[in-house]
Amino acid sequence: MRLYICWGTGGNDHHDCHKAHQALIDAGHRPEVVKARGQEHLPRFLQRRVRREVHALTGSFFVPVLVLDDGTAMNRPDEIVAWARANRSDPSAGANPATETA
Repeated sequence: MRLYICWGTGGNDHHDCHKAHQALIDAGHRPEVVKARGQEHLPRFLQRRVRREVHALTGSFFVPVLVLDDGTAMNRPDEIVAWARANRSDPSAGANPATETA
């Protein structure tokens, strides 16, 4: 599982990236966290590599985006939170620790 976010997982409950990440953590998931720096409002040719990956997955440069192990991509924060609440992780499955990449 991979979670694309803007800058970080800290913050407050009003920030969509934080809400999505916290819902996954609360549900026992440990997603790979990928930071999609840059601005979603820029034209495609000015977007950084990770934002282009997000666009290829969803048709949008906006994050957060959750990509499940089966390749399903979700790009609405409320959908990610609802999915996390409905799909708690099995602690005996040995979830991977959260990681962050550039």
